[in-house]
This record gives sequence, structure tokens and C-alpha cells, in this order.
Amino acid sequence: MAGEVQHPTETPEAPAEPTRGLKVEAYTFFAISAFFIASTIIYGFWSKEPAGIVALLLTGLMLAIIGSFLWFSSRRLEHGRPEDDPHAEVADGAGDVGFFPPASYWPFAMAAAAMLTGLAVAFWLVWLVVIGFGFLLLAICGLLFEYQRSHAAH
Repeated sequence: MAGEVQHPTETPEAPAEPTRGLKVEAYTFFAISAFFIASTIIYGFWSKEPAGIVALLLTGLMLAIIGSFLWFSSRRLEHGRPEDDPHAEVADGAGDVGFFPPASYWPFAMAAAAMLTGLAVAFWLVWLVVIGFGFLLLAICGLLFEYQRSHAAH
């Protein structure tokens, strides 16, 4: 009604849809990326040492890649996360969070294959590089498709 007065104990209603999440994380990575790129420019003028320039530039660019991934992921979210909503209650975050796999040996296999490949590249043993890449590909596929089998195959 037009003549209703809101009582001081009532709070205004929360917005129906919270903003989509992951933007704070994306802004954080973009800010750190900007810092490293600015540091690259200053370092480049100051020292003119190529290895440090490349290292700082690649660090900034890789952080920008992570920030871009988080930015685009936030655009794909259907609903905002409860932790991004200032009006959310603790109970809003309850429920099924997702699937967390139990222990796996594939990360160890991938690290061992990467170590073998790295040693082969360091000593330029081409035959071992090929074998190392084969083991690395096998370990990556094993890690990616570990839970794609049916439950009876476990």
C-alpha cells in the first residue's frame, strides 16, 4: 500500500541474485600480473639483463592467464557463490560441495615421468626424451581418466 510505513526493526530485502563469484580472485591475479609487468619495465630500463626481464615478463603473463581463466569462469557460473553474497547465511553454503577423489598414484607417476623427461632433455638423450614423453602422456591420461571407468572396474 502507498501509505505503509516501514518499521525501523525491519531490514531492507537482500538482492534476489548475488553477483557472480570469482571476480575478486581474478582481480587479485590481474593486480599481481600488473605489478610484475610494471616491474619488468622498470627492471628492463634499469639493468638491461635479458634473463631477469624474460623471467619477470613470463611471470606476469602467466598470472594474467590465471586471472583470465578465473574471469571467464566467473562468467560461466549460473549462480553466485554463497561466500560472494554479503547477505548469505552459513546454511547457504551447506550441502553437496562436489566430488573430491581419494588418494591417487597418478600424480606421483606424472612427477616421475616429468623428472625423467627433464633429465633426458638436460643431457640431450633423444631416445630417452621420446620414452619420457610416452610415460608422461600415459600418466596424464591416467590422471585425467581415472574416474571415467565404471564402478565395477575399480
